[in-house]
Amino acid sequence: MVNRSLLRELKFTDDELEEEVNKALGTDDLIAHYNTPDQNFSINDIVKGKIKKILGDDVIVDIGFKSEGIVSKREWENDENGRMEGPVVGEEIEVLLEKIESEGSVITLSKRKAERIRGWEKVIRECHEGDVVAGKVERKIKGGLLVNIGVNVFLPASQVDIRRPHDIGEYVGKTIECLVIKIDEARRNIVVSRRQLIENQREEMKQKLLSEISVGQRRKGVVKNIADFGAFVDLGGIDGLLHITDMSWSRIGHPSELVRIDQEIEVQVLNFDRDRGKIALGLKQMQPSPWDKVSDKFPIGKTVKGEVVNVTNYGAFVKLEEGIEGLVHISEMSWTKRINHPSEVVRVGDTIDVAVLAINNERHEISLGIKQTEPNPWDAVANKYPPGTQVKGVVRNLTNYGAFIEIEEGVDGLLHVSDISWVRKVTHPSEVLHKNQEVECQVLTVDQERKRIALGMKQLKPDPWTTDIPARYKPGQVVSGKVTKLTNFGVFVELEEGLEGLLHVSELSDQKVEGPEAVVKVGDTVECKVLRVDVEERKIGLSKKSAIIPEENGASGAKPKAQRELKGGTGSGGGLLIDKSALAGGEEEEE
Repeated sequence: MVNRSLLRELKFTDDELEEEVNKALGTDDLIAHYNTPDQNFSINDIVKGKIKKILGDDVIVDIGFKSEGIVSKREWENDENGRMEGPVVGEEIEVLLEKIESEGSVITLSKRKAERIRGWEKVIRECHEGDVVAGKVERKIKGGLLVNIGVNVFLPASQVDIRRPHDIGEYVGKTIECLVIKIDEARRNIVVSRRQLIENQREEMKQKLLSEISVGQRRKGVVKNIADFGAFVDLGGIDGLLHITDMSWSRIGHPSELVRIDQEIEVQVLNFDRDRGKIALGLKQMQPSPWDKVSDKFPIGKTVKGEVVNVTNYGAFVKLEEGIEGLVHISEMSWTKRINHPSEVVRVGDTIDVAVLAINNERHEISLGIKQTEPNPWDAVANKYPPGTQVKGVVRNLTNYGAFIEIEEGVDGLLHVSDISWVRKVTHPSEVLHKNQEVECQVLTVDQERKRIALGMKQLKPDPWTTDIPARYKPGQVVSGKVTKLTNFGVFVELEEGLEGLLHVSELSDQKVEGPEAVVKVGDTVECKVLRVDVEERKIGLSKKSAIIPEENGASGAKPKAQRELKGGTGSGGGLLIDKSALAGGEEEEE
């Protein structure tokens, strides 16, 4: 113990005496020294006190000690209870006895720590895992939010909502409800989940909703998410899908044109799957369908005005009125023009005349036509171009089977490959014609219903197969010609311009050959014997091996009669003629 009498004898003043006592005492001794007979406090005790005065940033509090304590004035700023006012002289408060400093006899108190401890004690006493608590979001920290429910508790970012928000900082300052999912008393740590609470609530609402919902029912909901194909609407426990096609009777490009997130809307239940918890919703069904009286407003055959709202590869969609659109197929845009893409005729925003061609009420479809609003030029084609009419035209397109000839704007005729030449075997029209070439043709037939005209070039001249070819080429005649083509079955030989005969592979040689190229090649001039002339099939059959002149016999130098006549006579067309009777007689002589 400190000998106070001795200190007095040494003439210490009262203040100096108190200072020397503090220096000599330890913490426990200091507490014992300052305690009064009625009060017995320890460090970290929470004690009651009364604010005596405020000196600058220090609040002087009487806690019943022999000396008063000090609390920082800053502890009144945004205190744990959310109060904003400062300390008031005479106010009774609870404080934590933090420490007693020997130097200067300073007793340090904390109002804020006392409130935190009292708050924690209250939460532990009243709150359990699984309880629902409400609190204000204080601030955003790493990994989540701090929520004040009497004490600050941790709300992980993943537990803020069912769908994680873009920025959880949006919740700061808001009062929210959460579910207590973990309490760690030792560490004074509590973790809460708003998401779990919402999921539990939604499950209860979901079961209630499924027991009440029916097709055709109208319900209110809140738009929770928007996608390209539609919007998800929270009906209270279940999100239903409002598809873009069920949003409006009119065409819309994106759901955001009609709805926005968090918007409350009324929708109609179109369908639902109770087992899978899926609901299909409709917005346009809340209004009468404009298709109910479409047949009365737009009867088939009527010409109406409309606005082009969309152009695709296959046609254009035309709005006749709000919610009513029809399709003009590319094939219904022009009677005569060849249209590669509808944009060649119409553009979005154009106002055009269209004719109603067909209506499908069940599928909400209308077929429209542009060309039907104009006279059909094909109605006059049959009278203007009867069979036998000679016409001029321009080659517009070549195909494997023929050429399309434009004889007037938008009116084409087909010149088939078989009608190009009487005598020449044309395998592709490009062998004779080229694009943009002007040609003369004769109209062969007109199909008014199918809008087709058949043309011919060879018909402008007499058919040589019915006149001079049978007269100039007879069986047994030997002729000369040029090889024009080799095939696996034989050789084509040009006998005169535009006229070819077929030299079959079996008629090439007496010897067995692998193919025509082993005997002849393109460009060779060969002599052949005419085997047959088929006027109906328009074919001439040739033989090379039958036209070969035999070697001279023996030493006498005599030639067979047939051979002599073959050498001496010539036929028309530049070929050699063979007298079959003379050839037979010669064979008899040799025998």
